[in-house]
Amino acid sequence: MTCESDCNSCTTACNDKAPADIEDYKAEAQRLQARVKELEKQLSAQTLNGGPTVASEDAPPKKPLRSAAWFDRPDDRTMQTLYIERFLNYGMTKEELLSGKPIIGIAQSGSDLTPCNKHHQILAKRVREGIRSAGGIAFEFPTHPIQENVRRPTATLDRNLSYLTLVELLYAYPFDGVVLLTGCDKTTPACLMAAATINIPAICLNVGPMLNGWTKGERMGSGAVLWRARELHAAGLIDDDQVTDMVASGTPSAGHCNTMGTASTMNALAEALGMALPGSAAIPAVYRERAQIAYSTGERIVDMVREDLKPSDIMTRKAFENAIVVNTAIGGSTNAPIHLNAIAKHIGVPLDLDDWDRIGFEIPLLLHMSPAGKFLGEEYYRAGGLPAILVELIEANALPHLDALTATGRSIADNVHGKKTWDKDMIRSFSDPLKTDAGFLHLKGTLFDSAIMKTSVISDTFRKTLLENPDDPNAFEGKVAVFDGPEDYHKNVDKVSVDEKTILVMRGVGPLGYPGAAEVVNMRAPDHLLKRGVTSLPCIGDGRQSGTSGSPSILNATPEAADGGNLALLRNGDVVRVDLTKRRVDIMISDEELASRRRELDAKGGYPSPPSHTPWQDIFRREVGGLSEGMVLKRAPQFQRVAQTYPPPRDNH
Repeated sequence: MTCESDCNSCTTACNDKAPADIEDYKAEAQRLQARVKELEKQLSAQTLNGGPTVASEDAPPKKPLRSAAWFDRPDDRTMQTLYIERFLNYGMTKEELLSGKPIIGIAQSGSDLTPCNKHHQILAKRVREGIRSAGGIAFEFPTHPIQENVRRPTATLDRNLSYLTLVELLYAYPFDGVVLLTGCDKTTPACLMAAATINIPAICLNVGPMLNGWTKGERMGSGAVLWRARELHAAGLIDDDQVTDMVASGTPSAGHCNTMGTASTMNALAEALGMALPGSAAIPAVYRERAQIAYSTGERIVDMVREDLKPSDIMTRKAFENAIVVNTAIGGSTNAPIHLNAIAKHIGVPLDLDDWDRIGFEIPLLLHMSPAGKFLGEEYYRAGGLPAILVELIEANALPHLDALTATGRSIADNVHGKKTWDKDMIRSFSDPLKTDAGFLHLKGTLFDSAIMKTSVISDTFRKTLLENPDDPNAFEGKVAVFDGPEDYHKNVDKVSVDEKTILVMRGVGPLGYPGAAEVVNMRAPDHLLKRGVTSLPCIGDGRQSGTSGSPSILNATPEAADGGNLALLRNGDVVRVDLTKRRVDIMISDEELASRRRELDAKGGYPSPPSHTPWQDIFRREVGGLSEGMVLKRAPQFQRVAQTYPPPRDNH
């Protein structure tokens, strides 16, 4: 449409002038409508603020919905009626359930038993709203509770139990996709293991870390504050009431640990694997952005169902290698190899501790967060969270696979483009790290076949005392003080002969011996050394230690004492040699003496362990593998991609 007259002497012919009559108005309206449709089409293929792709609510799924086997049964309308009728009694409508919209599960891990994840009871409402807005129907259901600091004898027993129950729920009910509400340590791997097994579209939403803890003007990180309080109490510097007040100061709000313990680590690795939205892992629980990302996660899972984007598409070998690199850069927990190796087993990706050493050891420590650094979760989030870490790795060509697919439908590199940090105290550049060669060492030798050591928490004092002998660099020998479980340790640590070079050994605390592999290997020095300022001794154990611990222990020794490992043969005063360069830990006694001790132990019936106290403890002990293999139930990994391998379950009536 040309101009009716010139515009202030403008002689340019254009189509953007006001219409001259009603027909021109109609033509103009049609043109604008066509333009709007064109723009909507473009927007549907683009991203908002680095978030997930925007898809139309009416977009058809790539494949028939799994829920149709329950809610769309032309072969048997009476069975269809049976499957929907009880949902109507709390207010759902027949029209909703028969609409053909995706059915999305919300796997709720928060409850009164799980204070670290309890905030999910609020966040789930935002997830539900996101699901509804995107055209899905939400069904919230509880998962088996896991709470690290209350569950006895150890919450590790619950990881595999929660995995089993979640597998059954995802298989047996009409879910097309699921939002996994993660947080406290083992909730995240349990959810990811189950998602791997069933292999329907799934996405994680972390509850988020607590706000920073403070006491007397000093940052106090949850978990880490406990080990500090124990040392001060043992040294007589604080009394019983002060212990409680000090420890509670590190946990000031809803959320999981605000340190880079196992909770923050595993949620960061879920994001690094591509199973959570970019930047979601680090947002503190009570920040408004946490509720906002909950809504976005609810929206995104509906589109993942339509796209048929499954865990097996995301959690590939590339993704696991990226996660190993990330774990070193953030100073991640010693529990990460156990859990990540377990997830890999359930998705069918080969992964072992040699991979952790080969891929991750030479990566530097970039994140200045307790226990390997001094800051806490709020600073980490403000500095950019995991996307900022990934940018540093990408710029240094240190992230192995930039093209690894994620839950957004885009690559991990695309997700973090332009997310470079401004806070170089919190997140260091690759060329100016807190520490170089900061990954895990995979150790072997005559004491065990496999164990790991976290090098990013080796203090200057520990290194100077034990690792800087010019005649024997990066190695040390020491007499051992052996403890059969934490009870023996607490009773006798101040009675046995221990100096600053003694190696403390904790045995009988692995998956079989405890049972469940408790976090008890992080042992403090005896009182007389604490009073002299010696706070860190070398420790070895066949169990685990808290991810919030700053102790450079040798952990997860496999086979454990209760499974015939040589730890069972150690005696007080034996000499053990640790050579970090050669990746070896050896008992400095003769083969003949070891054989003699083995015969003596076997004659007594082997290393003693407490009896199982519950049916699950008995099942766990009979079915579980070692820590070096991820501590999975031995026969569980044979069940993979269940939703694709098997048809929906048989009708129940």
